[in-house]
Amino acid sequence: MLDARTPLLAVKDLQAWYGESHILHGATFDVRESEVVTLLGRNGAGKTTTLKSIMGMVGRRTGSVRFEGNELIDRSSDQIARAGIALCPEERGIFASLNVEENLLLPPVIRPGGLSLERIFDLFPNLKERLGASQGTKLSGGEQQMLAIGRILRTGARLLLLDEPTEGLAPVIIQQIGKTIRALKEQGFTILLVEQNFRFAATVADRYYVMENGRIIDQFATVELDANLEKLHDYLGV
Repeated sequence: MLDARTPLLAVKDLQAWYGESHILHGATFDVRESEVVTLLGRNGAGKTTTLKSIMGMVGRRTGSVRFEGNELIDRSSDQIARAGIALCPEERGIFASLNVEENLLLPPVIRPGGLSLERIFDLFPNLKERLGASQGTKLSGGEQQMLAIGRILRTGARLLLLDEPTEGLAPVIIQQIGKTIRALKEQGFTILLVEQNFRFAATVADRYYVMENGRIIDQFATVELDANLEKLHDYLGV
């Protein structure tokens, strides 16, 4: 059991490389249990690499990634997933040849607490309508995103890493994704969100970190948002 003052995820001095390219330069931040934290920054700031680095999906990484008080920096990606962290990538990773039900049932349950199919369908009614009939390639972009999120909810992961979940989606679907993230938070999930759409992020996040050139350069809470809008405009061009 974590001490109430101990973050669920604590990242310190995280460095990451793809081959010879040094992408992260000492990123340091934390995520507390049952909160939604958003990483903001321009394209190329290192946001997606941060998520992949947490999962051990980069060529090389150094620093510290502690989850539930345990150090993960030397663990493999599958060990990190089994520890209780799940990544929903920007490209979604849907298996095109499998239908909705097969996609949902494919990932293993790694620990107690995963959502049943019934609870996933409560969050995403559209998926239930397409359950056995539709292969991944025949789903709309919004349905594919719902399926990608639903799939990681079965695993029992406590920390969800969501990479650009609203990218390219219609406004009505973005609203549904936002409603789902808020519902997951109420159910005790912890979420680290990468999102270009700041206006969407502002509807779901508790705190924000701003990234630039592979470093965290600023942070603030939602209650401080109005006071930081001018700085955000400079950081992001919003």
